[in-house]
Amino acid sequence: MLHGLLADGVLGLHFGFLLFAVCGGLLVLRWPRLAWLHVPALLWGATVSLMGWVCPLTPLENHFRRLAGEAGYTGTFLERYVAPLVYPGALTRELQLAAGIFLLVSNLALYGLLLRRRLRTARREDKDVK
Repeated sequence: MLHGLLADGVLGLHFGFLLFAVCGGLLVLRWPRLAWLHVPALLWGATVSLMGWVCPLTPLENHFRRLAGEAGYTGTFLERYVAPLVYPGALTRELQLAAGIFLLVSNLALYGLLLRRRLRTARREDKDVK
């Protein structure tokens, strides 16, 4: 029972990390200091996706599932849990690359907005001082 709970906990952590890597840029627009956490998460998520690597949380989850007497699974977290939600067919290498590129481009755009907002505020404050 404990191993099953640990496997589910790793799954939840994995999903939360994925959500933060994908959507954390929106949080950074509101709380800019989160960028110190989001940028490494974003870079790790994009690298794993672009390189076709398996995130270390996937084998950890499988390990706990096997200890709980459940069957582990093959492939990546994305292939197992996310792909069936997003894509009707199997996750291909091309879709994995597209996901990594989308992750980088969308978050670069969000960080560009944040930078633009910061520059505008700095100019306004500089103008008010003079």
